[in-house]
Amino acid sequence: MKIAVRPLLESDLAAADRVFRLAFGTEFGLPEPMAFRGDSDLVKTRWRADPSAALGAFRGEELIGSSFAARWGSFGVFGPITVRPDCWESGIGKRLLEPTMALFEAWRIGQAGLFTFAQSPKHVALYQKFGFWPQTLTAVMSKPVEPRPERGQWSCCTGSPASLRACAELTEQIFPGLDLQREIVAIGDQALGETVLLPDGGFAACHIGRGSEAGSGVTYVKFGAVRPGRDAPVLFDRLLAACEALAAERGCSKLVAGVNTARHTAYRRMTERGFRAFLHGVAMQRPNEAGYNRPDCFVIDDWR
Repeated sequence: MKIAVRPLLESDLAAADRVFRLAFGTEFGLPEPMAFRGDSDLVKTRWRADPSAALGAFRGEELIGSSFAARWGSFGVFGPITVRPDCWESGIGKRLLEPTMALFEAWRIGQAGLFTFAQSPKHVALYQKFGFWPQTLTAVMSKPVEPRPERGQWSCCTGSPASLRACAELTEQIFPGLDLQREIVAIGDQALGETVLLPDGGFAACHIGRGSEAGSGVTYVKFGAVRPGRDAPVLFDRLLAACEALAAERGCSKLVAGVNTARHTAYRRMTERGFRAFLHGVAMQRPNEAGYNRPDCFVIDDWR
């Protein structure tokens, strides 16, 4: 039967969530694949943030695959892409990638990135066909939240134009046109967590608890960054401390954050604060340039 690719509708989301969990749960060899990611929610939250960037592959009326993309200003993030296991090796991934690349072109994306598993030659080869090239390791890390972490000075973003503009001005210094407004607004609009603001130049968009990308008992830093320059390492320490303090205040026992290892000092400072990797992936970028995966960048993200 012919495969059709079209934007996901809200009525498709339950099926897309099932395919997402089944595909990754099978890939990771879980005894109960549908338990993948527990009570976190990635499908509905990302669809609500930008329905036009969520695509489904259908065989008749049956959803057999989906893909998501995110627009961070001039930077595009691709993924996750999932295909029902009984339909693997059927070219569905390629069918989903083609219209996503067209989306990036329409958005005038200057750089795009994705996270995939280096041990999977078929995934790396598929993305290379679309101009993505494997670069450096990304570590998805976690640490237990201390009972009384240092709080420091920080506040939560109100979503005001001034606060959004301040975040965009900061990321502009890291990569031209990089703008996390969509993620910050989605967190506020969907009540997914909080965005931490440092008074002297830094922010972290955090998902917290059940129904967000974090899951119960977890605070997940979707994206965080500090103002580049001589003070960046100290600011980064303060941002990590603020995220842990937020997690403690919200009753979470675990803090999760990802970092690309090309950001050497940021990676090292996270390990010094007690973060330990539980998942590794390879960052692939289109075109084959560093983007903001550079030693001078103090950025938290993982592109999953």
